[in-house]
Amino acid sequence: MEHHKSLQAGPADELVLDAPAKLNLSLAVLDRRQDGFHEIESLMVPVSVSDRLHVQRAPAGVFSLEVTFAGKIGCETGQSLAHDVPEDENNLVLRAARLLAERSNCDAGLTIRLEKHIPSGAGLGGGSSDAAATFLAAVKLWNLDWSLDQLVTLSAELGSDIPWFFAGTAGVVSGRGEQVTPVDGIPAYDVVIACPSEGLSTAQVYAACELDAHRRGEASALATALQGNVLRQALPLMHNSLQEPAQTLAPSVDQLLTDMAKHNALHPILTGSGSACFSVCRTTHEARQLAASLEAAGWPYVVATRLAPRRRGHRPW
Repeated sequence: MEHHKSLQAGPADELVLDAPAKLNLSLAVLDRRQDGFHEIESLMVPVSVSDRLHVQRAPAGVFSLEVTFAGKIGCETGQSLAHDVPEDENNLVLRAARLLAERSNCDAGLTIRLEKHIPSGAGLGGGSSDAAATFLAAVKLWNLDWSLDQLVTLSAELGSDIPWFFAGTAGVVSGRGEQVTPVDGIPAYDVVIACPSEGLSTAQVYAACELDAHRRGEASALATALQGNVLRQALPLMHNSLQEPAQTLAPSVDQLLTDMAKHNALHPILTGSGSACFSVCRTTHEARQLAASLEAAGWPYVVATRLAPRRRGHRPW
């Protein structure tokens, strides 16, 4: 799977981009900041599940978005997850396009068709990844002389985890999520991701969480263990401070984690603020067995996929 920074040629003045989902292999909420955000540390890794954006240059002032649902959330069993993706200015995609046009003084617009494969409100980063992809497409289509660092800084105004999606690799994020330290050498483990129909509000989950200041440094320790391919050392470091409040706010998350453990998931854990959960698997066969069991149990979104860490230094153009 190519990271979304790999741009594919389409018709004249059109780009097609894949915007990958992410998993938080760890997430520690360390403190509450004076600016209202939380200080976190997290090891984030892209996975081989992506939204797809078809982006065309448009006349000045024209910004339009069409959303369709495909893949697991486009089929009958996943229809309960095909929601909460606005086509107006509430969508980060349009906000990203307009923000870049304003700051770059660019006299152009964008027409975007967004094919959603990533459930929303699931902690998989779909909206943030889509926004990062939009920034990249706009720079290319508008022929802007903007560096990746400039885009990273601008994107942080829209969302704390958007900057990570420009890294092109796994990374330890800190601060409110905008500080990214790339990490190479994490294996492409098989993983199973499952999601209940019930979504979660990020703000509500954070508001209910307990601080885990003693977990400072664990994300880097987890990265080191994974780089050495030592799962027995890595698993105890895979922790999410938001899991307990998510289980309380959404009983379906608690049930999903219970079902995953019942079907021999290695270390089921919440990603982000939920509601999606995942388990790293030792083999592809193990991942397929777990996914089949969860599908048979009736969970609406289940996918067996892989971590997709890339080497740093990849550039979108």
